[in-house]
Order: sequence, then C-alpha cells, then structure tokens
Amino acid sequence: MPPLAKLLEAGRTVRVVGFDDAPFAKRRGAKVPLAGVVCAGTQFEGMLWGHARRDGWNGTDAIAALLDGSKFRDQVRAVLLDGVAVGGLNVIDLPKLHGRTGLPVLSVMRRAPDLDAMRAAITRLPRAAERLAVLARAGEIHHRDGYVFQVHGASVDDAATLLARSTREGRVPEALRLAHLIGSAVMLGQSGRRA
Repeated sequence: MPPLAKLLEAGRTVRVVGFDDAPFAKRRGAKVPLAGVVCAGTQFEGMLWGHARRDGWNGTDAIAALLDGSKFRDQVRAVLLDGVAVGGLNVIDLPKLHGRTGLPVLSVMRRAPDLDAMRAAITRLPRAAERLAVLARAGEIHHRDGYVFQVHGASVDDAATLLARSTREGRVPEALRLAHLIGSAVMLGQSGRRA
C-alpha cells in the first residue's frame, strides 16, 4: 500500500472512509448507529454500518472492526471521523485507531471545539481520568486552509491536501457529509439539514 504522501504527490485519487454517528437514544449505554461511507475523492463508492455505545468505550474498536471486516479494507487509504467522539462521549483513541488500521486517521471538525466544556462533561462520567487521557492523546488541533482537524499517521500538510481533495464544496469531506445524511435518513426517515 503506497503511503498517503506518495499518492497525493502523484495526483492519484485517494479512497477514504468517513464515519459519523447517526441519531441515537439519549440514555447512557444506548446503542449508537455508526455510518461509514467510502469515497474515492468525492465519489461515493460504498457504505458500512455498525454500532457503538453512548458514552461508552467501544468506539475505537467498533470502527476498526467495521473497516477490518469489510471488502473496502485494502482500498481505503485514510480514516476520517466527524470529531473525536461518537455517541456523546465515547472518545475515539486516534493513535490506537491509527495503530490498529495502519492508516492515517483524521478527526475533522466544523469549528474548534470547546475543550473546556467537553472536559467538564467527561468529569461527570465513570472513568473520567481515563477518558480525559484518551482525549489528550488525540493531539493538537490544526487549522489549515479552512479545515479544523487532528491527525495521526500523516503530516499536517498531507492531511490538509487530502481533506481538500475529498471535499466537493464547503469544508466537510464528502465521505463525512454523506455519512451524516445517510445516518439521519436511516434513523429518522429523512436526512438532516446540516451535514
């Protein structure tokens, strides 16, 4: 598998998978649907569907298992996440996900998160110190070319280039935009307004 930097330098189309959680019940421990969309550049190619737990600990493993068990595993060159947590505060361990998959992992945000508010919410959950450690391991939040993201397994420059090439319009990569819309439609009967 050629490294991401070589693919980008050669101008190749890069396949990514973008994961977003779908609407879920608000009770702690509820099953949280996860939509994964595979795109080659901005072209939809396939989808994955799985689950994590609200405010749980299995988000990282659930995403890795979904990808590992899929027919897309050998085609995908990067994993995109809509933020650093799914299902409330089921915080994704970005370095662990990178290690499990061997792929660059990017947590993409529409704007810089309110980390103080997130930390305060985490302190109200069981195993708060462990959860805060996972959040800290996500690393620095980068602002580049209108994108806000964290990255493990690729340079900041390569990550910004990948995001730009994976976005049709605006600042949300197509795989994440579609994962959000499809997840909402499956769970609510129609897609939401904001992707």
